[in-house]
Amino acid sequence: MGYQIKMEEFDRILKELGKENRIYAPKRFPKQGRYSDTDVIRYDLITSADEIVFHEKSTYAAKEVYHPITETVLYFTDGDYREKKVLDDRPVIIFGRACDINAIKRFDDIYLKNGGYEDYYYKRVREKVKFVLIECPPKGWDTCFCVSMESNKTDNYIFGVKVEDENIFIEIKDQNFDKYFSGNLENDYHVSFVEENERVVTIPDIPDKEIQNKVKTLDMWNEFDKRCLMCGSCTVVCSTCTCFTTYDVNYTPDTDAGERRRINASCHVDGFADLAGGHSFRKKGGERMRFKVMHKIHDHKKRFGEYNMCVGCGRCDDRCPVFISFSTTVNRLAKEVEKLKKEGK
Repeated sequence: MGYQIKMEEFDRILKELGKENRIYAPKRFPKQGRYSDTDVIRYDLITSADEIVFHEKSTYAAKEVYHPITETVLYFTDGDYREKKVLDDRPVIIFGRACDINAIKRFDDIYLKNGGYEDYYYKRVREKVKFVLIECPPKGWDTCFCVSMESNKTDNYIFGVKVEDENIFIEIKDQNFDKYFSGNLENDYHVSFVEENERVVTIPDIPDKEIQNKVKTLDMWNEFDKRCLMCGSCTVVCSTCTCFTTYDVNYTPDTDAGERRRINASCHVDGFADLAGGHSFRKKGGERMRFKVMHKIHDHKKRFGEYNMCVGCGRCDDRCPVFISFSTTVNRLAKEVEKLKKEGK
């Protein structure tokens, strides 16, 4: 079932949905961008349709909703502790692109299927999440490569939306939500998925441990020692980076009272791979770049099967302050791997 409605009617429906759900969508924050007089688009609670940015790729990924950059998980006082209360326990609706929706499957692998371990804080949010699919432009954006990563399509959405001027086209996927749109002009609209990107990425075929070990010694990684700032910008905006660290904040220096927080961690930032005694596995930019690339296009699939971790959203390319291109790096690695395989024959 599909519908065609006006923006004002869509706004009314969102307000109706908002009575029973928390609705998150890409939202513009003027003058809060990296550079002077630039905006940033990130996920936040919305209460009206005109807050949603439909025609631009968000700066940050939808993971902000279920994997916040920082969050308090408990409070402690003199040896006692209590869990932070969830003030709003309503279901969550997230407006996202196909790549954002596919990204949550990678989080499920890490936090729900990791050797039988389930992360409580992630699970309690995840169980409440449903998605609204925002249709992308025909080829996505110039840094997108979702087709190469096979994350350009999804069926995990309650309804899909496409915006043309003041008209909103709706494809109902979950019939439980048809009641919000019934009575409007019916239409045979179905979401059109991206079938081709401007950017094409070849995923390297690493057949065995021998080739994998040789990949670690490639000269190409050394080039990032001076170029990569190890700032973590790419991992913060990444749709599928799941790492976090935990630390305690004491409210005053002389009392045992405070809160425990989770904050996003990054394999590109100092301290991530540190061990007791001051040893660190990866000190150089090239070592950290190699670790991230291999994790995204090899390690995750080898461990969990079916798909690679990267979903090809291209946000890392958009955000890097020194214009390092992840997609270009993967293409180069694919060529190097083919050379290694020929040398081994």
